[in-house]
Amino acid sequence: MKKILFYTSYVLFFVIAFTIYAIAGCKNNHSGYPYEEISYPTPNIEPDTLNDVQGVVLHHTAIQTAKKALKTLSSPEKKVSTHVVIDYDGTRYIMAAPTDVTWHAGRSILGDREDCNFFTIGIEFQGNTLEKPLTTDQINSAIEYLLPLIRQYRIPMENIVTHEMVRKAYKEKYPDSKVYDKCDITQTEYHRFIKALEKEMDSH
Repeated sequence: MKKILFYTSYVLFFVIAFTIYAIAGCKNNHSGYPYEEISYPTPNIEPDTLNDVQGVVLHHTAIQTAKKALKTLSSPEKKVSTHVVIDYDGTRYIMAAPTDVTWHAGRSILGDREDCNFFTIGIEFQGNTLEKPLTTDQINSAIEYLLPLIRQYRIPMENIVTHEMVRKAYKEKYPDSKVYDKCDITQTEYHRFIKALEKEMDSH
């Protein structure tokens, strides 16, 4: 009887241990990231053109839900797009490869180059940062997405900017141009993101 109880306890211990290990493994099994990536390709990309990746432009969707944002960013009629949308829980919707040119920046200047679509990656955070700050999951997910790209393309920190910043630079160079102000990621949330990104980069 004692032997039976011993072996039963032994087997039960390993079943519980294996279950815990399996659950932990599943939580981190998203193409190498702890945040889920879902492919949601947009048709709105520049044909036969490679993105000369040198920077990143941050946006927020200012649309009620990620589902509606994805619909807008993949509508041929809207003629707008991005590379990735990051939902509140950190889920990443991959809309285009980094080498694709998407239509996210419009009339814009970064450094001494115009037309940021052709040399930047567009990141859309779900939500409106004028009403609600970025979630920790959104920040962490964006960092995980960006770190390999920053290393691969040697993107300098000063080239990670907001849509407002590159649009403002264009308006300063062309004051008579019709470039309208729009709701965009706030400077407070931008600096919060940059601080978290720099901290993560320093730790590697």
